[in-house]
Amino acid sequence: MKIFKKLYIVFILLVLLCCKKAFNPNVTATNYNYLVVEGIINTGADSTFIRLSRTVLLDSKTTLKVESGATVTVESDASQVYRLVEKPLGTYAAAPLNLDNTRKYRVRIVTKGSTYLSDFVESKVSPQIDSLNYKVAETGLQIYANTHDASNKTRYYRWEYNETWQFNAKYFSAFKADGKGIVSRDMNTENIFSCWGNSISSSIVLGSSLKLVNDVIFQNPVTLVPSDSEKIGIKYSILVKQYALTKDAFEFWELLKKNTENLGSIFDAQPSQLTGNIRNISNAAEPVIGYISAGTVTQKRIYVTKDRLPNWRLTYPFSCSEPDTVFTKDGDMLFQSKVLIPLDQVANDSGVIIGHTGAGSGCSDCTIRGTNKKPAFWQ
Repeated sequence: MKIFKKLYIVFILLVLLCCKKAFNPNVTATNYNYLVVEGIINTGADSTFIRLSRTVLLDSKTTLKVESGATVTVESDASQVYRLVEKPLGTYAAAPLNLDNTRKYRVRIVTKGSTYLSDFVESKVSPQIDSLNYKVAETGLQIYANTHDASNKTRYYRWEYNETWQFNAKYFSAFKADGKGIVSRDMNTENIFSCWGNSISSSIVLGSSLKLVNDVIFQNPVTLVPSDSEKIGIKYSILVKQYALTKDAFEFWELLKKNTENLGSIFDAQPSQLTGNIRNISNAAEPVIGYISAGTVTQKRIYVTKDRLPNWRLTYPFSCSEPDTVFTKDGDMLFQSKVLIPLDQVANDSGVIIGHTGAGSGCSDCTIRGTNKKPAFWQ
């Protein structure tokens, strides 16, 4: 009997494997050019940013189509109007508005040919972030946020974050090509070995205390930094911003998260209609992607240094072979044309400089993926 059971299991597995078919979904060839609205009306002491763009085709080479030339204003239910200025293209901003948090607010967007209006929303005051902490997991560095509202009025939360990290190039370059020859590099102004990288959150981070007696969020996961990431190779910092949401706003972000992040298996939630709170006042049937909220934002930053972490093996983003030796008479053009960056001098047995070692920019110039200017906030 055991043999038959094993054969039966093998048979089922073979049937399942043989039934697999490549799935090639039909991708629409029509670009509906829907308006995408991102941002929050910041009623506190921080600037307000509203970003406008248009949808693009899935197979389009253009990943971002900004909506420029619009007129964007914030309006209160007391008929106060605040104009936002476009800078850079597609981003509309206003200096700190310091609005009355007892009023309701909305956004009016006038584009070429259409006017869009969001619903009036109440202003939600975010409590302070009590703390950010981290734990060393098997797969990397897990960051958590903790907060609470003693008045039990918030209940719904969203977080965004901005990561900054210090990293080094694979090889140190002490020389440069100046168009005439190979000269020493001024390490105070021309350092290309040590840099800082930066990225913003691309996932939706939510939390709710609705099912709890007290409005407390404890150890809400914010992000996981993989154990092989160079972000944690020297020093890592994360700035977390916290937003208080209304119930409707939370449900919008929760649905957006399900539609964009939690798909891929038969057990995941299926895509569903995403309805925001912005509409075309002349065509209510036109979909508008986005949800406008209003309120204050709180934030907190932490640093994590390498000496607090396990000795993880980090993955350098480029494949780097050993530096090449380039002799002056035959190979200086490689340095002048930027094919290679000079690293160090090479001398013969008599001590005469006969060339330099060199490597590609990906392995010797950190500025191609970061900045060598130390951030003002860096500690």
